[in-house]
Formats: sequence, C-alpha cells, structure tokens
Amino acid sequence: MSYLFSGAFIGPTSQAPRVDEARHDALYELEIAFQQMPTGEVPAPWLVDRLLRNLLVDMTGNTHRSEFCIDKLYAPGSDAGRLGLLELRAFEMPPHAQMSLMQALLLRALVARFWKTPYTKPLVHWGTQLHDRFMLPHCVESDLRDVVNDLRQSGYAFELDWFRPFLEFRFPRLGTARVGDLSLELRQAIEPWHVLGEEVTSGGTARYVDSSVERLQVSLRGATGDRYCVLCNGRAVPLRPTETTDQRIAGVRYRAWCPPSALHPTIGVQAPLVFDIVDTWSGRVVGGCTYHVAHPGGRSHETRPINALEAEGRRIARFWDHGHSPGRRFDQTPVDVANPHYPFTLDLRWHAKPSTR
Repeated sequence: MSYLFSGAFIGPTSQAPRVDEARHDALYELEIAFQQMPTGEVPAPWLVDRLLRNLLVDMTGNTHRSEFCIDKLYAPGSDAGRLGLLELRAFEMPPHAQMSLMQALLLRALVARFWKTPYTKPLVHWGTQLHDRFMLPHCVESDLRDVVNDLRQSGYAFELDWFRPFLEFRFPRLGTARVGDLSLELRQAIEPWHVLGEEVTSGGTARYVDSSVERLQVSLRGATGDRYCVLCNGRAVPLRPTETTDQRIAGVRYRAWCPPSALHPTIGVQAPLVFDIVDTWSGRVVGGCTYHVAHPGGRSHETRPINALEAEGRRIARFWDHGHSPGRRFDQTPVDVANPHYPFTLDLRWHAKPSTR
C-alpha cells in the first residue's frame, strides 16, 4: 500500500520514504521500539514521540520527510507539536472526489480495526524484494487484496473492485498482444527516482533527480508449464508464476531517455522495447509486440493532453502489436541468468554496451 496511493516520485530520496528504504537496520531498531511501546493509557503520552521520532526519518534524519510523520502528534518541545496529528505523506491527492472518499474510508476502517485488535506480528524484512516485487502492479494488487480480505474478516464489508480506479490510474495498461490462446499484456510499473550528487549550475548548486529509467510489467496469460518464454530486446524476461495457474509476470527496467545528468551516462536509450513470444518446443517466435517510449514517428508533442481521452490516445499510439520478429527460429532456448537480488526484474542496463553519445 505504500506505492498504490503515492505520486510518481518514490524511493529512499523521496518526500515520503518508507522506514526500510535504504535503511535496513532501522527496521530492526523499530522492532525494539515496538517492544518498548506501552499498551493502553499511559501517564506519559509523549513517549510515542520519544520512541519513534528518530526512526521515522529519511536518510538525512529529516523527521518531516517520512512515510509516517509524527512531528505534530505529541512532540513535547512545542505547542505546535502536540496537535494529535499523524501525517501519511505517501498518500497523494487523487484525481476524483469519490476516490478521495475511498481513501478516507480505507484509513478510517484500518484505524478502527487496529484500535480494536492491535497488530503485533513481526515486521517483514523485505530487503531488495521491496523494489523488486512491489514496483509491479500485480504484486501491489495482491497486497491490497490481502488488506481487503483482512478488513472483511474483521467485519468491514470492503470490496477489491472499489479500488479498481486506483489500480488503473496508477498502473495504466499500455497494450495487449494476443496470439491464439496466449495474451501478452504490458502495464506501466513504478520506478524509484534517485537524487544525484550536487552539481554547480548557473543559478547555484543543484541536485538533479534521475527520472531517465522506467519500468513496466510483462504479464503472459494462457501459457501452462515452461513451453513459452518472452524475450525483450533479445534478452529473456524472468517470468514468475502467480496465484493464477496460467499467468506469469515480470518487470523490465530500461533507460527511457538520456538527460544531461543521470546515473550511468554511458548507457544510451534502450527504446523501443521489442517483445517476442518464443515457443521453446519448436524454437520459433509465435508473436509479440513493440512498445515506444515516445511517439513512434519521432513526433514531439508541444502541448499537454487536454483530457484523459487524448492522453490515452497518445499512450495507445506507442504500442504496436507488430514490429517484433515473427517466424524467427532459435536452435537453443534463450536463457538469461537471473539477478539473485532482483529475481522478478530484467534490467536492460545490466551488461548494456557503452554508448558513444
């Protein structure tokens, strides 16, 4: 849930980082703090602030830039700090009033559920899985489904379909290619943006944000067993099974564009992305698609889309259900060594050839 309702700028250097992003030892310290947390009414209400204020911070120690901001909860140092307010900074204002009401309803239900039955289970140390799995829409939806089921078991009649607009808004579908019983779907995923080192500019010192890397989710349906595999720009996509028998998913990270300041400046643009569905039994490509980051014809839009329909039209134009390698044959099934730290993700930057730009 940390990423479903958030904005585009997430990650350890964002305005609302999770406590375990880039500070893995903080989760261990947080477990100790929870052990020291008293239950029921206590004569010292400021104890919550003392226990958590040094843990709910970003990498620089800023107490305001954290996913759960308790600056105004009960800080004993000033009157403005004792307002009983908890800021959930990972929640961005949604585009519709009814979606905002759903957010409020969800939070009220969670507060009521935890007030009645406090959650005392051990914390999960996700490590690199946090940015490997939960950047993908399928894993975020699965996590939300667990939350909805927990609320239903606690007596709150929630439905997962109520949050479908959030999922579609956060993870728009880029396109679907169908070949017989197979369906290859591409959806926009999330990619953390990192703040770069300080640079001297004409206006002073600046710290740029690297937004040149993007991620999308690849979902293959209708394939049972290991008969079919998917290639992206010639490299095998590490498809992983899901709770649905005939569905497998994976993420693909790639350099979308080359700004003047970015990580790994020798890696050029890796778009368009060409996806091939390979039948390993026959060794040939049976279908695929192509995704363009910008307009396929090289057109540069000079204005913003006037409404959601125009934005969707621009997005649809970037997806082709052709442009792949139909009929191409392989003498041997393509295999790519999966990164043990990111088993769900194919990073096209890994082993990328240096660019001469």
